[in-house]
Amino acid sequence: MFQFKHMKPALLGALIVIGLALHSNPAKAAGTETLTVAGGCFWCVESDFESVSGVKEVVSGYTGGKTANPTYKDVTKGSTGHFEAVQIKFDPAKVSRDQLLHMFFRSIDPTDAGGQFCDRGASYRSAVFVASNAQSKSATAAKQAAQNALGKKIVTPILPAAQFYTAEDYHQDYYKGSKRVLTRFGAIKQSDAYKRYRQGCGRDARVKQLWGGDAPFVGH
Repeated sequence: MFQFKHMKPALLGALIVIGLALHSNPAKAAGTETLTVAGGCFWCVESDFESVSGVKEVVSGYTGGKTANPTYKDVTKGSTGHFEAVQIKFDPAKVSRDQLLHMFFRSIDPTDAGGQFCDRGASYRSAVFVASNAQSKSATAAKQAAQNALGKKIVTPILPAAQFYTAEDYHQDYYKGSKRVLTRFGAIKQSDAYKRYRQGCGRDARVKQLWGGDAPFVGH
């Protein structure tokens, strides 16, 4: 057995510091991977994947287009080429890329090329943006598995990762915001407005219709 008493004090101290750092920050030690997907309204995709164990953070933003530093208004006009998208930052030791992609395809309508649910137009299309050969292989396999399971053509494209622009602050974590916003229902909490939007848009109803019990986020 190795005897610590024969180790030089400086080296022993350094090893203790490293050990404490790894113990106190296991997420950093395990590393982080980022997966970029578009699934219609980024509020909903962010809400879904922030509920997954092993996901550290989900950031709403814009990607896939040519306009630099686009605003929400720019993107929704449809002239930028950008998708509403999210970056899912996760710990591969706790949840795998394959698991997340499996869940992603079953949380959207991948048969719809014109948008998602009530949100129509180019900016609301679904897509997976891959940043490596490994991500490309995983996405291709997940898409094929979804097509086999659904028995319908999957039109969600797999695209090369592009510059990702973080959306405005008010879009981040919109689903759990406490700020009051004016809606057609009157002034209500942002989180309540989100719930009404999601239900009114028919997202969960359509996902349940397509995927049944395989839909990972319906009713969560």
